[in-house]
Formats: sequence, C-alpha cells, structure tokens
Amino acid sequence: MIPFNIPPHTGKELDYMAEAVLVNHKLCGDGPFTKRCHSLLEEQTGAAKVLLTTSGSHALELAALLCDLKPGDEVILPSYTFVSTANAFVLVGAVPVFVDIRPDTMNIDETKIEAAITDRTKVICVVHYAGIGCEMDTIMDIARRHGLKVVEDAAQGVNAFYKGKALGTIGDFGCYSFHETKNYSMGEGGAVLVNDPALIEKAEIIREKGTNRSRFLRGQVDKYTWVEYGSSYLPSELNAAHLLAQLEVADVVNDDRLRTWHTYREQLQPLADQGLLDFLQPPAECTHNAHMFAVKLKDLEERTAFTQFLKEQGVTVSFHYVPLHTAPAGQRFGRFHGEDVYTTKESNRLTRLPMFYHMDEETQSRVIDAIYAFFGQKR
Repeated sequence: MIPFNIPPHTGKELDYMAEAVLVNHKLCGDGPFTKRCHSLLEEQTGAAKVLLTTSGSHALELAALLCDLKPGDEVILPSYTFVSTANAFVLVGAVPVFVDIRPDTMNIDETKIEAAITDRTKVICVVHYAGIGCEMDTIMDIARRHGLKVVEDAAQGVNAFYKGKALGTIGDFGCYSFHETKNYSMGEGGAVLVNDPALIEKAEIIREKGTNRSRFLRGQVDKYTWVEYGSSYLPSELNAAHLLAQLEVADVVNDDRLRTWHTYREQLQPLADQGLLDFLQPPAECTHNAHMFAVKLKDLEERTAFTQFLKEQGVTVSFHYVPLHTAPAGQRFGRFHGEDVYTTKESNRLTRLPMFYHMDEETQSRVIDAIYAFFGQKR
C-alpha cells in the first residue's frame, strides 16, 4: 500500500538527538538545538523573532494570547481550515466569524473580509492553504484601515513566499507547524513568528509559563519570577534536534518535493484538459513549497468513488477539512458571514495525493497510473 505520507528523514536526525542526550545532557526546552533552530529560522524567514512551540496549535494559541483578545471579540477567518485555527481564538473567548474561500487556492476570499468587520472585530486570521499565500497586500490594507491585527496560519507554509516575503512574516504573527505530515518535521511541534520587536519579550514570557526566565538566562535580571499569564509551550530538545537536521537542508527537501509536485501536474494535465480533474492554481506572486498535491473531482459522489478505487489499487489518498461552520462546535462558538458559495462545494471535491520527501519515480508512477485507470484510460 502506498502511504499518503512518510515523515521526512534527511540523515542527521538520530545523530543530533544522541548529541542532545549524551553530549549536551539537555532534554528540556530551549537548549542548544532549540536555539540553533530559532537562529536558522530567523535567518531563513527574516522574522524579528522565532520561538519553537510544542505544536502548530500552540503556536496559534500563543499568537491569540499576544493579540490581547477579550471575550466577545471577533476574529475573521476561513471555515475551510483545521480546527486549531478556530480553537486558538475560542479558548480566549473570541468569536470566529467565517467567510467564504476562493476556489482557485482554497484560501480566504479577501473580497469577503471587509463586509464581515464589526465594531467587535479585532483580528483577521488567514490560512495559507497548501503553502500558497493568501492575497496579503489586500488583507494587510484592510487590517491597517480598520486597526486590526493579522495572524498568519502558515502551518503548511514553511519555505513558501508571497512576493518574495516568507509566509508568516507579513502579518503581526505567523504560526508554523512541524507535525510529521509537514514538509519539515519534529514529530509534534511548531513555531510562532513575532514580527513586531516590541512584542518579543511578551511572547517569551507567555511561552515560559508567564515568567521572565528568558531575561534571567540572558543575565538581564538576577532571578526570574511570575510576571504575566502564560503556559508551557517549550518543546523538548529531542524534537528540536530532529528538526534542525531538516532545516539545515531545507532547500534540498523543498527541491525534492517540487520535483514530485511538477511531475504530478505534468502527467495529470491531460485529464484536466478533458475536464475530468481540477488543480489548485498558485497565483504568479506566490512561491509555494509543494506541501501537497490536491486534485478536485466533479462532486462528493465522484470523490468517494475515486478514493475507494485508489484504495483498491493500493494507493492511499485523503480528503481534507470538513468546513468548520458545519461542525457542532463551529455552530456553537462562531458564525458564517455571507453566502457559502465555495467552501462546502469545493471541500467536497478535493482530495490529496501521496506526497512525501524522497518519493521515488516508480511509486509516483503507480499513483498516476491508478488515477488514469479510474477514468478508464492509460497514460
């Protein structure tokens, strides 16, 4: 059976983890490997500060806390996203206000945002689906004119760019995921990108259980104490060591995934030309990272048949998000503004093909042949 995903392994992960255990004798958070990850990510992205977290979900929660939201405040976001995007804001008492998506990218429709703004709106949270950037110039203009903060859920957007800017560095805060399904993995983990230098110290305090321990470790105070609300968002050094091995060869991983992505696109284009499949369409200003290769079938019925057929051929494919506004919690905690033209319809059509680092040509060829066979064709 061809799996949907295999966590990336680039070669030095186990050596670095052994070094953390046997040489550094440091397993808890913010050790040498964590610091090296921070520095490398700051260098690669240009963010003012990057802080590793225990998950992408916790990166979003930390960003929500940094937005200083109060119960009843509203956050505009797409319904087509993972539950963590909305959960982060619900946990601080905010109300998710969902708006429709664009069918070409599955990203938030920037033309629907302004109409959803009320006097309770405090944040716009965008989701860069499949590592394809949202229309950030328009979104940042809306945010500036209305005095709103912008959080970028760039869980899928590491090493992807919008007009040359790293995703996660355009808004006030960016959030990465390093889950095992992502391009770069530490098993469970993430990072928050703080783009306003004035908020770096507050981010460090919240991340360190509400203490000023980071200042103590830098020798800025002679002892540390509880100074603010916070929680424990620090991942283990073992996770950071695993991640560093991949960040050091980030472009190698990226190039390999792009090769697989382009092969899918070229080989499946004849089916798209016949109107049998649709693809996501990355805009020219976006440099994506081949996080996934998604195809869209005619409708939910055909997608279900497609998924079952490929399973019988030994190929694992996966649909993606069930729109949050249709879920019990989404209906309880939030609301949908405007008309759901594309969110549900397009989510019912989309499925994702196997995609992972070092996917060999023979394996990919089997996937492509199975897709042609579903439509009664051969390449």
